[in-house]
Amino acid sequence: MKERMILDVSRLPLHATGTASPTWWGTCAFMLIEGSGFGLVIAIYLYLMSLAPHWPIDAPPADLWAGTSLTAMLLASVVPNIWVSRWAQQRNLKKVRLGLVLMSFCGMAPLVFRAFEFPALHVRWDDSAYGSITWTILGLHTVHILTDLVDTLVLACLMFSRHGDNARRYGDVEDNALYWHFVVITWLPLYACIYWVPRL
Repeated sequence: MKERMILDVSRLPLHATGTASPTWWGTCAFMLIEGSGFGLVIAIYLYLMSLAPHWPIDAPPADLWAGTSLTAMLLASVVPNIWVSRWAQQRNLKKVRLGLVLMSFCGMAPLVFRAFEFPALHVRWDDSAYGSITWTILGLHTVHILTDLVDTLVLACLMFSRHGDNARRYGDVEDNALYWHFVVITWLPLYACIYWVPRL
C-alpha cells in the first residue's frame, strides 16, 4: 500500500492580496463587465449621433467648465490613490488611514461638480435622444463614483477600528484603489463624447 503524502498548510496565510486574492479577480471581473457597459453607452451615443441631422439635438453643446473641472479633479485624485495603494502594500496603518480619509474627500468632491454638470447639458433627460443618452452616461458614472465612495468610507471606518491592522483589510484597500483607477479611466472617453465630440 502506497503512503500518501500529507501537506501541511497550517502555515499558509489566511488572506492573499493582488493576483493571489479571489477578491482581486472579482474586482477585475466587475470592472470588465462595467467597462463593457460603458462601451455600449458610447456605441449608442455614436449611433444616435450618426442618425441625427445635427448633434446635439435641439440643444447647444454642453458647457465645458463643470465637466472639465470634474475631469481635472479626477485626474488629480490618481496621485493620492497611488499613495494609498502603496501604503497598503507596505502595511503602514497610519498612512493608510490618512490616505483613506483623503480619498473619501476625493470621492465626494466630484459629486459636487456632477451636480452642476446635469444643468450644463442644456437638455433634460426626456427632451430628446441626445438628452436621454447624455443623462444616462452621467448617471451611470455617478453611480460608480458613489459605489467607490461608499466602499472607501466603509474601509476608512474599518481601518480606524480594531479590525484595521489586518492583512485582509490591506488587500481590500488595494482593490478599492484599483477600482478608483477604473472610475477615473472610464470617465475620459465619456467626457470626450459629451463635451468634445459635439464640437467637432
